[in-house]
Amino acid sequence: MTEAHNSHILIVEDQPKLSAVLEDYLHLDGFTTTVIADGQAVMPFIRATPPSLMLLDLMLPGRNGMDICRELRQFSALPVIILTARIDEIDRLLGLEIGADDYVCKPYSPREVVARVKAILRRAAPAVASQPGAQQAPHGLEVDEQFHRTLLDGKELKLTPLELRLLVLLMKSPGRIFPREYLLDNLYDDHRVVTDRTIDSHIKNLRRKLQTVRPDSEPIVSVYGVGYRLEI
Repeated sequence: MTEAHNSHILIVEDQPKLSAVLEDYLHLDGFTTTVIADGQAVMPFIRATPPSLMLLDLMLPGRNGMDICRELRQFSALPVIILTARIDEIDRLLGLEIGADDYVCKPYSPREVVARVKAILRRAAPAVASQPGAQQAPHGLEVDEQFHRTLLDGKELKLTPLELRLLVLLMKSPGRIFPREYLLDNLYDDHRVVTDRTIDSHIKNLRRKLQTVRPDSEPIVSVYGVGYRLEI
């Protein structure tokens, strides 16, 4: 039985066979889809018709996926899953550092891609039944998971779903040191195996966004060899 969704998935992929398979699997689960094969057409489409999530190939005609993701993160927290045949760790980390929420390496299982899509959308818009409303941390930090909104000193931060989830984890006990292992175990719903450097990349991005509001602060402190603590 399929699940009911009101989610629109943008598939940015220049190989018709791959995009057709992804569409078929997403449609079976109740998603609507749009396919774009030319990198130059992606940003105009997103600005005119924002999707719920984007599946983004890196190697595209017209404009590559990395450039698209960088521009997107200047104005939007739209969830992004990178689809890539580039399996070197540096490429994976680069994708995360520019704001991607997840990556899937080719060749991939379409079922796995759909599972990743569902997991990220759940994090981006948690069910109302699961602790709706805003959490208030000391000193002006407010996170509303239900509406995916984060305010610091009244200014909105454009966080990706993973960055918001990481911030919520750190907010459980401001000032407490959270080991990397704890953050790794709790950041991803599917408990995949990821490296410490993945957490470091997300922390770096989250810290930078907090510092846009408080440029002279160190909102997330690194404790060498242990982990991180929130000092908001």
